[in-house]
Amino acid sequence: MMPRLGEKYDVEIETVSKPMQEYHTDEYFEQDLPVAPAVMVGDEVVVEGANVDEYTVEEAICRHLGLQPPEKKGFLGRMFGS
Repeated sequence: MMPRLGEKYDVEIETVSKPMQEYHTDEYFEQDLPVAPAVMVGDEVVVEGANVDEYTVEEAICRHLGLQPPEKKGFLGRMFGS
């Protein structure tokens, strides 16, 4: 999902992956970062501690870039690209 959105919009995608134990340290909590798994767009925490759907991330990217939100497609629209 992220590479596709990075190609569609002029945004830099950074993925941080650490062993789960590192997310439960005092040092991690002192950084005031969201609970993993998380998605941030700029300073906005889109979701933390849960998975997120592509539309929600794309909507946050559009807000961050000052663009209109994408059209929300139903299941068949996503399947057939319409």
